[in-house]
Amino acid sequence: MRGQDAVWDAIVADWFSRPLPVATPRRARALRLPHKADAVVGMRRSGKTWLVLGELAARVAAGAPRERELYVSLEDERLADLEARALGGLLEAWWRRYPALAAQPVSLALDEVQNVGGWERFVRRVLDRGQVSVTVTGSSARLLSREIATSLRGRSMTTEVLPFALDEVLRHRGQTVPERWPPGEAGRAVLQAAADRYLEEGGFPEVLGLAEPERHRVLRDYVDVVLFRDVIERHGATNAHALRRIVRRLASSPASLLSVHKLHRDLRSSGVAVGKDTLYQMVEQVEDAYLAFRVPILTTSERVRASNPVKTYVIDTGLARAFAATAEPGHLLENAVYLELRRRGGDIAWMRTRSGFEVDFVVQRGARRQLVQVCADPGTDAARARELRALDEGMAELDVDEATVITRLHEERATVASGAVRFVPAWRWLVEPES
Repeated sequence: MRGQDAVWDAIVADWFSRPLPVATPRRARALRLPHKADAVVGMRRSGKTWLVLGELAARVAAGAPRERELYVSLEDERLADLEARALGGLLEAWWRRYPALAAQPVSLALDEVQNVGGWERFVRRVLDRGQVSVTVTGSSARLLSREIATSLRGRSMTTEVLPFALDEVLRHRGQTVPERWPPGEAGRAVLQAAADRYLEEGGFPEVLGLAEPERHRVLRDYVDVVLFRDVIERHGATNAHALRRIVRRLASSPASLLSVHKLHRDLRSSGVAVGKDTLYQMVEQVEDAYLAFRVPILTTSERVRASNPVKTYVIDTGLARAFAATAEPGHLLENAVYLELRRRGGDIAWMRTRSGFEVDFVVQRGARRQLVQVCADPGTDAARARELRALDEGMAELDVDEATVITRLHEERATVASGAVRFVPAWRWLVEPES
């Protein structure tokens, strides 16, 4: 193990020789509860590492000794083919460099931990020592949850990181986020422009401000890396051509209904051979890697749920634009609303009323239900009436007395038989704190 010890010594030395980064503050926060590991999950390049490093830097700025804070990327090429049993050498290298730490509370962050099979047993052992706070990050929802559910059941808390929200984009650019609502006319104009730009660029930190061709190329490269590392390599998928077709379909059609049966038929008609069961697995694997998300219909019947399509949303509107330059603004807006609802938490479904009208989102948070509709431009009487009728029926069926319509610019308060409906522009809804 001398060779591995030397590698750990070098990695520890490299970390403590580097200046701490300055990171954009995120809404997401690792909880850092005593005796529990923090698992930070999300798609590659969405900001997991910077979240962890930013919190680490904040602790040091608040007075924590730098030597008590260790971060290691398990994608370091020096750690290729690392086995879990060798992870203990990391702590030994840390203690060799700072012997007094062996009896002091310290914090350890392991980035992209799914690269080391059996990592959860090491983390459990470290937590049992009592003095080490552990944060792990990973790019797989299912693998992390499965491993946590076995060895770390009751010993971990999960934090999901998505690309920047609109308010985080503003902070990243050094722009002011309003503290008092509503903002003045000038502030409103700035937010309107920022929201429109956000739907085009999305929120992946690295591509903000890039010209469109370069941005699209980088985002497509992200997808290629995720497909290879987090789907093909991790799950042993062999039909890369079918996977790419699935991802292109999901990414280029945000906020659309997906029937695997229809997708299977479309792929077969275009000469792509893939079994239906395999296709179901591939869609799950793409979601596992955080490229896209499925939202089921609201129902208590498993039969109804299985017989209805899901609605699909992509991880980022900028990524959707990279695959479909002509993506409809209304679909991009709906996708952005879904991502924001996901950040705010709760169970999300879509609804079909008894008369066949659709409500885009029904969000359940505890005992409270929230109905949210998305309509970029309800400027015509017909469009406004359609949205109000769908919400009125949905509110009546679910016994809810208020609902929201997210628009691009339109703002008003309306009344229907079942209660009140607020039309609110995206520039406001995406940034204004929830009441």
